[in-house]
Amino acid sequence: MADTDDDDHGIDYKALERGVPVHAAGGEQVGTVHEVLDNARERIFDGIVMSTGSGRVFVDAPEVVRITRRRVTLSIAASEVAALPEQPGALQARAQRMGSRWRRRLPGR
Repeated sequence: MADTDDDDHGIDYKALERGVPVHAAGGEQVGTVHEVLDNARERIFDGIVMSTGSGRVFVDAPEVVRITRRRVTLSIAASEVAALPEQPGALQARAQRMGSRWRRRLPGR
């Protein structure tokens, strides 16, 4: 199956917006971007939290092949995406990191 976004230029993960369609390696849309996760201190892309019909799952950075304004393409098949566990822990971990940053900035902490 031909990639319909071959003419779309790749973008940095920091420019990726919520709601962009996510496609499996075979071209099937498997969800949409809910959130981009990164390690700001080390400037490393961690992956994305993807909304699917059955909930939110975490897609690790090595499984993301290409990011454009209109599409994220994964290196894994739709069947593998369906097997990803829901990852509320990814969102909780990010919230904890953000919380510790704010605690360090507050006086008396």
